[in-house]
Amino acid sequence: MSDYRRVFVNGGTYFFTVVTYRRFPVFYDKSAINLLNECLESTSASHSFKIDAMVILPDHLHIIWTLPADDSDYSIRWKKIKAKFSRNYSGSRAKVFSDSMAVKNEKGIWQRRFWEHTIRDQQDFNNHCDYIHYNPVKHGLVSSPVEWKYSSFKDFVKEGFYEPDWGSEIGKSILDMDFE
Repeated sequence: MSDYRRVFVNGGTYFFTVVTYRRFPVFYDKSAINLLNECLESTSASHSFKIDAMVILPDHLHIIWTLPADDSDYSIRWKKIKAKFSRNYSGSRAKVFSDSMAVKNEKGIWQRRFWEHTIRDQQDFNNHCDYIHYNPVKHGLVSSPVEWKYSSFKDFVKEGFYEPDWGSEIGKSILDMDFE
């Protein structure tokens, strides 16, 4: 078994990438997006965290969370979110694909692991927000971040952090970085 090293900081802010099993586009289905949002909300109610930025794409999501000052356990939150989603998802991927998955009581919805990065400072936070909000454009789903419905981009525009046309014709190197 691999020994994954993760950084745990009480009250930390983290960027995550969570991917569907074999990159199947689970989130083309609006009901799956609604279920994911319900899972995020219910987990946050029992294990508090604040969503700072997020984008949901057909086969993965990127999200930035801030945890409470006395807590660093983001892994339990992902475990609960994925488990609740898997129990309640009724799409075509809600089946076991291998003996290994059966032993672990998994369905073919999520990759087992997630990618995590501890946000170091405001510039790092800004760079990751740019990456999150530009991601639907990067993947060719829209021509501008404002066009993607399942993103916190419009909230950032309302708060004055972005202009509505940000990312439409942009070629900044930060937006071409690969955090996945």
